[in-house]
Amino acid sequence: MVADSDPRQVGDEPVLLAQRCRCPVVVGPDRVAAARALLAAYDCNVILSDDGLQHYRLRRDLEIAVVDGFRRMGNGACLPAGPLREPLSRLRKVDFVVGNGAARGNEYLMCLRGDTAISLADPYVSAALAGFRHRTIHAVAGIGDPGRFFEYLRQVRLHILEHPFPDHHVFRLEDLHFPQDMPVLMTEKDAVKCRSFAPEGCWYVPVSAQLEPAFEEDLLKRLATVAMTKGIRRDHSSVNRRARQLPTTPSIGEEVTNHGQETAGYSGVPGQQGCTGVRQGAAGTDLPAKPAGLPDP
Repeated sequence: MVADSDPRQVGDEPVLLAQRCRCPVVVGPDRVAAARALLAAYDCNVILSDDGLQHYRLRRDLEIAVVDGFRRMGNGACLPAGPLREPLSRLRKVDFVVGNGAARGNEYLMCLRGDTAISLADPYVSAALAGFRHRTIHAVAGIGDPGRFFEYLRQVRLHILEHPFPDHHVFRLEDLHFPQDMPVLMTEKDAVKCRSFAPEGCWYVPVSAQLEPAFEEDLLKRLATVAMTKGIRRDHSSVNRRARQLPTTPSIGEEVTNHGQETAGYSGVPGQQGCTGVRQGAAGTDLPAKPAGLPDP
């Protein structure tokens, strides 16, 4: 798929990833086949599988779990009784745990930042979010937690009318028509589905993830270690300094261990069940004394 693919065919999140990351993106329910397609079509040596923890057929070298820093684990039960995709114990087997909005213990803090709105009618037209403070705004969100977007807008002192929709909602023109003549703000993920028919006055708010510097440093160190064990070295003679891989790379699929579950082989978050303090992002408060785990995003 490419950046201008139809989100109705490939999904809203893949289109957003292709637009923002500007890297090859392959969509498919079979993650092993998707990874092989990437290797066959592109000169890449790092593959990131979004929402890939439960795809155990896909051999992996590193695992990163993202935890909702505010909602945490709910009742601690797995689907359908609770919000978790896997038991809490699964979190002890991953390499990195990232807390979205708030972090505790050995989690790495991630915050979303964005102070600009972009017009759906013309992507070259933008406005500061602060410029919307003088009037009431229709806030539209069809994401996993619409309240997070609404709270973000309130943090920049916007007066909003909330319009939550289910995650991956297929928007129609009537979803964006409101009786009051007010601007409409939506998430960037929703904008990829609404850009072709959105009426005038619709804007989206792009956000970027900001992680604490220690995460980047630790991740790059781990990637370097993985590369060395696989025989991957940097080709210094190349103009674009791409990495060159020696023909010793193991297969990317069908390697399953530990009673049917493949693990990364090293836990970067020992003692994750214990809380040693809370670090927060821009908004909200985290409740202490709850165990860490893996929620459904």
